[in-house]
Amino acid sequence: MVKFLQKVSRRRNRRRRIVWSLKNPPKIKKGIIHVQASFNNTIVTVTDVQGRAVSWSSAGTCRFKGPRRGTPFAAYVATEDAIQPLMDLGMRRAEVRIKGPGSGRDGALRTIDQIGIKLNFVRDVTPIAHNGCRPPNKRRL
Repeated sequence: MVKFLQKVSRRRNRRRRIVWSLKNPPKIKKGIIHVQASFNNTIVTVTDVQGRAVSWSSAGTCRFKGPRRGTPFAAYVATEDAIQPLMDLGMRRAEVRIKGPGSGRDGALRTIDQIGIKLNFVRDVTPIAHNGCRPPNKRRL
């Protein structure tokens, strides 16, 4: 069984990076890229085919603060930060699942295309409400 060690940096509020403890790190040829784009932030998670998270990043961890986290450029930087370590491990194909109404959707998708990952498909998985639960009765005084 392969064991991976995580290196914890000494500074606070720093993102933990995975450090491969093997001489031959595992090859990840295909993955799933999940992009969650809200109006305030963009979160990018890269998983393997089984759905186990391998790498992630967000506009907040890339040191964008305030309203700049919701911009397409912040999504570009976050996507590049999440995907670049996996490009070194051999990932060339991916499925993309985009969720949310934010402006980072297009920025993240353009970044994935520019980096050179071949896309199998792009799917919008934004949840859509179908009238939801029954509302409570009106208040009687």
